[in-house]
Amino acid sequence: MISLIIGIVVSLLVVFFGTPVLINIVHKLHYGQYIRQDGPKSHQVKRGTPTMGGLIIVLAIVLGWGASAFYRFCTGGSVPSWSAVLVLFAMVSMGLLGFIDDFAKVRKKQNLGLSVHAKFIGQFIFATCYAVLALIIPTKSGFPSAQAGMSFIEKPFWNFESAGKVGAMILFIIWVNFLMTAWTNAVNLTDGLDGLASGSSMIAFAGYAIIAYWECYHLKGAGHEGYAYAVSDPLDLSIIAVCAAVACFGFLWYNSNPATIFMGDTGSLALGGLFSALSIATHTEFLAIILGGLFVIEVMSDVIQVSCFKLTHKRVFKMAPIHHHFELLGWSEGKVVVRFWMIELLFTLVAIMIFYGDWVTRSGLLL
Repeated sequence: MISLIIGIVVSLLVVFFGTPVLINIVHKLHYGQYIRQDGPKSHQVKRGTPTMGGLIIVLAIVLGWGASAFYRFCTGGSVPSWSAVLVLFAMVSMGLLGFIDDFAKVRKKQNLGLSVHAKFIGQFIFATCYAVLALIIPTKSGFPSAQAGMSFIEKPFWNFESAGKVGAMILFIIWVNFLMTAWTNAVNLTDGLDGLASGSSMIAFAGYAIIAYWECYHLKGAGHEGYAYAVSDPLDLSIIAVCAAVACFGFLWYNSNPATIFMGDTGSLALGGLFSALSIATHTEFLAIILGGLFVIEVMSDVIQVSCFKLTHKRVFKMAPIHHHFELLGWSEGKVVVRFWMIELLFTLVAIMIFYGDWVTRSGLLL
């Protein structure tokens, strides 16, 4: 518990005191946000707002977890787990890709950064590295950092091992690439209003902190009663998730409407990469669809809008992603954001109840 508190305090202090420093640096470099011309006209006043705020979010998460890991090493000799390092690698690598995209935007002085192909190639390289390392690197817990299969909760309903070692590796790489691409784009699409992505991410990562901590308390071989999970180093995963939630919470102080800084693609891609990696490491890839339900809605609204327009030349929404639709209906930006936070909170609570219900069922406590 002390290690969790240390992670929380350090992450909060880093983001709370580090963000003003970053704002000043970005201001001096004139790295302001460029607003899409086809967006709501009310957003044009945000042009020039400092961006790349995701840098401080990533730093807060890494330092928060690092301080916690240092405390555990000093008090109990516990060394950092590979599972944590790999999850952080997924976050940092995707954040680096987002930073390059943000930097390209400010250099070009427009809202278009990296090309779609360049971004896809970057995501493929980093996601593939994560997938391979997660399967082959041994961990101190004895459980792999990831399992080659698709899971709702814990046990895979499709185990890739049936395709042989090489086939399992290939299928897992494809699966991880899909998850990384899907979740990074989902968070990126959600980051369209002040505080929407950071607040929703805060709620989602808080949910994962609870799930990972429960897995830690009921880890296979630990002697606890009830169903046990074969997850590698879930305490580290819980600390990372809670640091992410706290970092997003602190960032909201500056990112809430009217925002004085945006997280940019640096933040949205990093948080999306972290969310997907946590779903893989905790064996809850399909539960994550419920846990991150708001992000799924944002993506689906964009997919529906594009698909229907291509087929019928008519728009389902006034504008996609769907948060812009409600803006154009006359809702204030603050109202849209708060109500979407409430929706994400409901999704997170449902996911936690499903997770706990699954544990109760598997433990045989329902008679």
